[in-house]
Amino acid sequence: MSKAGLVAVALGLMMFMNFTSQCYGALQFGFYNGKCNSTDVEDIVEGVITGWIKKDPSIVAALLRMQFHDCFSNGCDASILLDGSNSEKTARPNLSVRGYEVIDAAKAAVEAKCPDIVSCADIIVMATRDAVAWSKGRRYDVQTGRRDGFESLAEKVDLPPPTISVSDSIKAFSKRQLDVSDMVYLLGGHSVGVAHCSLFQDRLYNYQNSGLPDRNMDPALLATLRAKCPQNETIDNTADLDQNPSSALAVDNSFYRQIFFRRGVLKFDQDLASDPQTQGLVTRAAFGYSFPYGFGQAMVKLGEVQVLTGSQGEIRKSCRAVNNPKNILSALNINA
Repeated sequence: MSKAGLVAVALGLMMFMNFTSQCYGALQFGFYNGKCNSTDVEDIVEGVITGWIKKDPSIVAALLRMQFHDCFSNGCDASILLDGSNSEKTARPNLSVRGYEVIDAAKAAVEAKCPDIVSCADIIVMATRDAVAWSKGRRYDVQTGRRDGFESLAEKVDLPPPTISVSDSIKAFSKRQLDVSDMVYLLGGHSVGVAHCSLFQDRLYNYQNSGLPDRNMDPALLATLRAKCPQNETIDNTADLDQNPSSALAVDNSFYRQIFFRRGVLKFDQDLASDPQTQGLVTRAAFGYSFPYGFGQAMVKLGEVQVLTGSQGEIRKSCRAVNNPKNILSALNINA
């Protein structure tokens, strides 16, 4: 068989390995301690992220979204960072994902002090944690020790659409070993996110082809969103998912209060507040003290989804490309 054929076979085998392997136990708190002499890898990443956020606070939402999109499709293996004509970046749900240059900067800073040791997959998780902490969220500890994946295919991207029902979303999260509580708390990332008008415009003018707006939307919010999203506008504007102006850049529980009072922008967000399966969790997050801890723990569990460890992956030199296709062959003991 030709080398190209071997690579194709190897990729197919790696796809099977990636799907079946879920080595949560191999991750550790402080995995990099002592591996870079006296260098603290997490301090390096935090310094880079802090510098970026000071220039652009919206990068917090971008990093939260990046981690979710990476981990939810094929696991937390930094596959979303790989360039290519048919990579995950090119899948429609990922076209608006941004922040790649932030991860590049963190990777370059780490490589300068500690070459060939720290994975891009770990940098995504550490960077997102630091972004949350910078944005008034509770700082949570993350385990590290992930390896970077070899493949990134647009057709493998499997993300819940904005139109999904609460029940179907619960099933999708369950397939990733994330329960209902994890799902509700992870939606707290919407506390710093935005949505394009095209994702909720039907609620403003022609909900379910009724010719009327969604009656479950607060009238004041309806007026605000109609002003931002005129019916015949050709520009796809955006609106904050947390409609509390004083809290739109903070990772806090304000988002849950907004949807509790029927001020959810996306239909799915609003459904969380009324569905019997999630209503109680939303109420506790909105008016209790559960959100900071619950969100952090849900992010930790998200970071454990279908990870690669040990010889299952590699440590990329550049987060945008695998080191060498031959690495895939050698990982499977195939003579190239």
